[in-house]
Amino acid sequence: MSGRSFELEVLNERLAVSRLDVGAPIPHWATEGRFFVVSRTYEELSIVCDQDVVPADVRAERDWSCIQVRGPLAFAEVGILAALANILATANISIFAISTFDTDYLLVQRRDQERATASLRDAGHEVVVRPT
Repeated sequence: MSGRSFELEVLNERLAVSRLDVGAPIPHWATEGRFFVVSRTYEELSIVCDQDVVPADVRAERDWSCIQVRGPLAFAEVGILAALANILATANISIFAISTFDTDYLLVQRRDQERATASLRDAGHEVVVRPT
């Protein structure tokens, strides 16, 4: 994996990461956008979705930007997320990572998006911004 360059794409969506109680039903607003992730664990229900649909009274961290690793990626590939996360950690940029069957997504606060893309480009990765 080391030394491999990836194609990354900054998506348009402005996202929120929300937390609901473990027993809460999945709310209708959670699945309204084009990009959403719902995960339930033994401790919580987490929802990543368009921040504009999250009600004001829901506990949420808002203003996340999403960077997609263009895939699909093979399950046998090792260290992709770790390598990209390390670049951002070195730049002191916090991430919220999401993995799907085909690829990985790195959420960064919008205030850090330019530094994140610059750091990833400096490390040899191609970063494009999805047109609106």
